[in-house]
Amino acid sequence: MTKAKELCTYIMEITQKSPKQFRFTFVARLQNLSLDVIGNIYYANEIFIKKGDVKSAEKRLVLQHKAIATVKLIAYFAEMAMKQNCILPKQFEQIANLTTDCLRLLGGWINSDKKRLSS
Repeated sequence: MTKAKELCTYIMEITQKSPKQFRFTFVARLQNLSLDVIGNIYYANEIFIKKGDVKSAEKRLVLQHKAIATVKLIAYFAEMAMKQNCILPKQFEQIANLTTDCLRLLGGWINSDKKRLSS
């Protein structure tokens, strides 16, 4: 959650200074996607999983995978935004680092849930 919030905060900060012409394309998309990641993580975290509860685990896994896909979309749109001079290369690099951290942590969370269910 912490890295996702950090990613969202960073995107909100840097996109405020983006050129006006990108406000309804890259800026809005990046901001909304970053908020969606946090939403999916919160929703997934609210699903309690106990040993043998496959239905809850599946619901949680769907939300976790939505968060992963959304993080990947953020990385893609950030790259496109950089190529269009909406954000600076240095800003794209920071977003890339934060998205990598989020993906790594989400993957670890999924693996942790799998271990908990199988033990």
